Amino acid sequence: MSAGFDILRLPLLFLRSRIGTLPHSDLLEAEEKWWTTEGRRVGEAVDRAGTPWLRMFDRFGERTDEILFPPEYAVMLKRGYRAGVVWRAFKENSIIPSCLLIYIISFGEPGVCCPYAVSLATALPIAKYGSEELRAQFLSPLLRQDDSAWQGATWMTEIKGGSDLGNNVETIAQETDEGWRLTGDKYFASNVGAELAVVAARPRKSPSGVRGIALFLVPRYRKNGQLNYFVRRLKDKIATRTVPTGEVELRNSEAYLLGTTDSGIYQILEVLNLSRVANSIVSVSLAQRALSNALAFAERRMAFGKNILDQPLLLQQFEQRRTKLEEAFALAWKSVELLDEVWTQPPPYPDRYHLFRLVAHLAKYWTAEFAVDTAKWSMEVHGGVGVLAEYGVERWLREAMILAIWEGTSHRQILDGIEVMERKQAHRLLFALLSSMKTSTEELREMELRVEKHLALPSNSREAGAEPLFRCLAEFTAKVLARG
Repeated sequence: MSAGFDILRLPLLFLRSRIGTLPHSDLLEAEEKWWTTEGRRVGEAVDRAGTPWLRMFDRFGERTDEILFPPEYAVMLKRGYRAGVVWRAFKENSIIPSCLLIYIISFGEPGVCCPYAVSLATALPIAKYGSEELRAQFLSPLLRQDDSAWQGATWMTEIKGGSDLGNNVETIAQETDEGWRLTGDKYFASNVGAELAVVAARPRKSPSGVRGIALFLVPRYRKNGQLNYFVRRLKDKIATRTVPTGEVELRNSEAYLLGTTDSGIYQILEVLNLSRVANSIVSVSLAQRALSNALAFAERRMAFGKNILDQPLLLQQFEQRRTKLEEAFALAWKSVELLDEVWTQPPPYPDRYHLFRLVAHLAKYWTAEFAVDTAKWSMEVHGGVGVLAEYGVERWLREAMILAIWEGTSHRQILDGIEVMERKQAHRLLFALLSSMKTSTEELREMELRVEKHLALPSNSREAGAEPLFRCLAEFTAKVLARG
């Protein structure tokens, strides 16, 4: 009975079933072999050991804020950078190789892809908006192809929260004769300890709201070699324990403006949307991992005289989950393809960019929800052992819960998706795309009318009833894309 589920067992089997011929096939095969064996073991060990730890001072009392890991973690982390999870995107002028690597790596160890995603998202605004001098100084180290490659980080969130940046960003940027200086606190700073971060801050005398936020580069060290930001503490999270997430203190920190002081919100959204696409890829890969684990268990677990996989109800659930996985991947991969078209486009954005934004919101929302639901179901397949930490099944639910929150919660994706439909008519661009695929005109028109009717509602009603519509649109889009 299990032959039809073979594509669930390993990431490349599934990717080839959905995409066909893959670029860099030899590289991907080597990475799959390593990440599904050695990488998996390292990730499991770090997850059991808990969060990395912070050594704030050296033995002489000097502030160092050193992030300490098990030595195997560095081996695992550097492998992805060497393989090209960051540098290939810029060398090949395509985000696709990076996303394929992220999918394969996430199947073995999902937590480590956060540093890769935020490093990509750090490199992007430098490449697009940095001066030639800034690119030479800061982009080149991020794109190194050996173990000396720098890591990046994206720090927007402060103590009041991350979604309402216009009101919650209180970090102040002051322009001095020596350059820009930042002072403030970032509350949820992932990949803390990175050599470089892009940071949202508010220049003095800037207007209120999101229009007054600018984006800055903040290196780990000042020009004189001293620490340029401080780590107050690390967070003890339920998952992604391999990633150091902390509270950062910016104290007259040296910084470099990216673009102009009035264009920061556009750059911030570009950074976030790239990370959201990566989040979608990780979500689908994690869901496949949960399905793969459930399949391996169900093939051997006996109940009532036969393998539980052969029980009609569970067999039907596996078939349904496989179909849903294909649909979730189709939606996530379309966000990758659209990002690949527009990621180098500066404002003012073309219609294709607004279409990308809507698909990215749909994908981030739907794939994260699917990952949570699938991880929970995988625990149920395992029965009692599914809730025991010693077997690692429960970890996928912990990891999936974070994916549903990072880079904007499901609520944020819904509201931003509605906004791009209202302001940019992105839903019409989406329906034009879907009309060329295998779907009936009647089915498409029915969905289009439902969206138009919802957008015509009064503001409060439109927001209050947004989730059922957004969920339906995400499912509909995923199904049509999966059909081809």
